[in-house]
Amino acid sequence: MDPYMQAAIDEARVGLSEGGIPIGSVLVRGGTIIGRGHNRRVQLGDPILHAEIDCLRNAGRVGSYRDTVLYSTLMPCPLCSGAAVLFKIPKVVVGESQTFAGAPAYMRANGIEVVDLDLPECVEMMCEFIRVNPKLWDEDIGEL
Repeated sequence: MDPYMQAAIDEARVGLSEGGIPIGSVLVRGGTIIGRGHNRRVQLGDPILHAEIDCLRNAGRVGSYRDTVLYSTLMPCPLCSGAAVLFKIPKVVVGESQTFAGAPAYMRANGIEVVDLDLPECVEMMCEFIRVNPKLWDEDIGEL
């Protein structure tokens, strides 16, 4: 397992243990994790605190993002894809896109390399969460 994706999975599990949605993210520069986060919409009542946004916020001001890689356990939504495009993050690596398609075409159209690892661990974690919490998931993806 890629250690950066494992760190993102660990973040997702933290979010789940806090009663939130199990999506995690890390930002990597030069082989070092410089930011990490998880979806905290439920925990903090913040509608835009998705995993990738939490990760970027926790990384702080890092100057240019052009030499970073963003890892996420789930394909980023349009909001998070927009942040990656805005900051010109060149590569996004995701654990899966089976449970949520996200916005890979938008990222690719804006020059981002998108790598979907299709990891069973990520798929299973989200499938179980969605099965147990369908209304919360629908709220998270704007389907309510």
